[in-house]
Amino acid sequence: MPHETDAITGVLLDETGELGLAELCQACQLHADHVIRMVEEGLLVPRGRSPAQWRFPAVSLHRVMLALRLEQDLDVNLAGCALVIELLEQLRQANQRIAMLERQLDW
Repeated sequence: MPHETDAITGVLLDETGELGLAELCQACQLHADHVIRMVEEGLLVPRGRSPAQWRFPAVSLHRVMLALRLEQDLDVNLAGCALVIELLEQLRQANQRIAMLERQLDW
């Protein structure tokens, strides 16, 4: 009896990796216009002057996927997504600082 197999493809990035616009669009299955709107809202901050030159840090992939979930699941607009993601990142940083202080105090 033959076995069915599913092919899984992905992008493996380290924290220092970068993606071009086309690579980011492909990884997230988005049209470039949607990514451009994310840049306009401040959700993504690429290096480069024009979309053809843009380079996105690897963390952008996570930000895009989170924004898509907020848009699709909660009907949040892009400006709201940018705010939510910024606040989540601040919370993560605060939790890291607390953990560091707790280690220093031996809690």
